[in-house]
Amino acid sequence: MDQFCCMVMRINIDCNGCYRKVRRALLETQELDTHLIEMKQSKVSVCGKFKPQEIAIKIRKKTNRRVEILEIQEFSINNEQSHEEKPLMISSSWNLESNQNLFATCT
Repeated sequence: MDQFCCMVMRINIDCNGCYRKVRRALLETQELDTHLIEMKQSKVSVCGKFKPQEIAIKIRKKTNRRVEILEIQEFSINNEQSHEEKPLMISSSWNLESNQNLFATCT
């Protein structure tokens, strides 16, 4: 079973079409409980029970956009329903670009 995570990603959102594409991909991803899209900052925050790298790859494939993980915060759920917070991991080295020719262009 996956841990409860909150993750912040950078995804280029240039126009309303890009916003809708990212939003649709987030809504279709069943592992996510909540999401927040900050269009002006090009940031997307998601929370749920998932493996962060798998979700980033899934969103990358659905949106055809470059996805960069900025922050990952994991919580372990004990039997007493208390949240034990792990240290915040910051990674800018996760560049999930499988093919540079697959960039979506906004017109």
